[in-house]
Amino acid sequence: MVEKYLALNQSELPERLSSISAITDKVGSNFSNWDVKEVGDGNLNLVFIVIGDKGKIIIKQALPHMRLVGEGWPLTLERSFFEYNALIRQEKSDPGIIPEVYYFNKTQGLIAMEFLEYHKILRVKLINGEKVEGLSNSLGKHCARLAFRGSELSMDSSEKKADSALFYRNVELMGITQNFVFTDPYYKAELNFNTDGLAPIIKILRQDTKLKTQAHKMLMKFSSHGETMCHGDLHSGSIMCTHNDTKIIDPEFAIYGPMGFDLGMLIANYLMSFFSQPAHRLNSIETSAFQSWLLKIIEDTVEKFSTEFRSLWNKERKGILYSKSLFEDQGQSSKYALDSVMSDIWKNSLSFCGIEMLRRCLSLAHNADFEKIEDTIMRAKLEARNLMMGRELLLNPNSIKGVKSLINMAKEFNRKDFL
Repeated sequence: MVEKYLALNQSELPERLSSISAITDKVGSNFSNWDVKEVGDGNLNLVFIVIGDKGKIIIKQALPHMRLVGEGWPLTLERSFFEYNALIRQEKSDPGIIPEVYYFNKTQGLIAMEFLEYHKILRVKLINGEKVEGLSNSLGKHCARLAFRGSELSMDSSEKKADSALFYRNVELMGITQNFVFTDPYYKAELNFNTDGLAPIIKILRQDTKLKTQAHKMLMKFSSHGETMCHGDLHSGSIMCTHNDTKIIDPEFAIYGPMGFDLGMLIANYLMSFFSQPAHRLNSIETSAFQSWLLKIIEDTVEKFSTEFRSLWNKERKGILYSKSLFEDQGQSSKYALDSVMSDIWKNSLSFCGIEMLRRCLSLAHNADFEKIEDTIMRAKLEARNLMMGRELLLNPNSIKGVKSLINMAKEFNRKDFL
C-alpha cells in the first residue's frame, strides 16, 4: 500500500508515530502518556513538542501550502527533503551548532529532531534586551565554516557540483526568496503591506530605478553564483540561544549561493534590532547600552568570520579553487588571492544586508523587531532609518571599507529623522 501524506494534529500524533523506533527511543514507547503541544507559528510548517516518559523531541512537518497565505499558495512537500539534507550537511560543516536529527520521512514531510528546551528564539531575546555570551564567536565562525567548507575551496569539485544540482531542485523556496526578497519590495505587489506613515519613504524607494537595478544585480548573483552551501534564511528567528549557547534551525531555504549571503542576512537582522531598540527599552540609557552591545556583536561577528575563513584557507584549502599547487607549491604566497576573495565576500554581504533591511519593511514577511511596536508613528520613524540605511548599503557597498565604517554608518542613520 502506497503511503499517503496526512497532516498531523495534536490528538492523532501519538498513535501515528508510535511505531517509529527512532522516536520512541527518545520519548518512550507508551504513547498514551505522550504530551503533545503544537508550538509552530511560522509561515510554512507544523511544529509540535512531544514529551514522553524518556524525554522530549520536536516534530516538524511541512504543509502542502504556505501557512501565512493559506491553501491558495500550494507548496511541494519536497522542501522538507532539502531541509533534512541541509541539516546533515551543515552539522558536518560546523558540528554542534545544529539540533540533532533523529528521523526523516519524505512522504510525510516530517523531521524528528532534538528539542532545544532551554533555548529561546534570538529575535525574542533581542526584543527583550537579553544578551547572549559567545554569540558573535558562534555565528561568525559558523558563517565562515559553511562558506568555506561548502565551496570548491574545500570540497571535491564533482561532489560539490552534484550537491549543487540537488539543491537547485529546491525551486519553490528559491522562488519565494526571488519574489519576496529581491522583487516585491520595489513595487506595489499584491501581498505587500507597510506601516502607516511610511508612504513618503516608500515612494522614494520605489521610484529609484538605480535601487531596483542593484537589487536585481544581486538577484542575478543569488540565482546563478552557486559558490557555496547557504542556510538561505539566516535571520534572528532561525537562531536559538540560551544565555551562552547558540543553535541554528530551519534551513529549508538552503541553496548553493554567494559566499556573502548568510553573513549579510545575519548582519541585517542585527541592524534591524539596533534600529528598533528605542521602542523596546525603558529609557535612553538602556537604549544606548543595548544598541552599543548590538554594534559590538556585528563588529565581532565580522572579525570572527574573517579570522576563521583565513584560518581555513591556510589549513583546509584542498579543492580546485586557488589550489596550493598553483600558489604555495610554486613558492608563491596566496595572500593576494585570499584578500581578493574576502573583499568580494564583504561587498556582497553588504549588498545582501541592504536587501534584507529593505524587504523586511516593504514586502510580506516583516520582522517582529518592528511589528511588536504598537505606536505606529514610532514604528514608522524607526523603520524609515532602517530603510534608508538599507538603501545606502545596496547602492554603495564599495564605499564601506570595513566593519568599523559600517558601525559608524549605523550610528549616523540612528541620529537621523526621515519623516
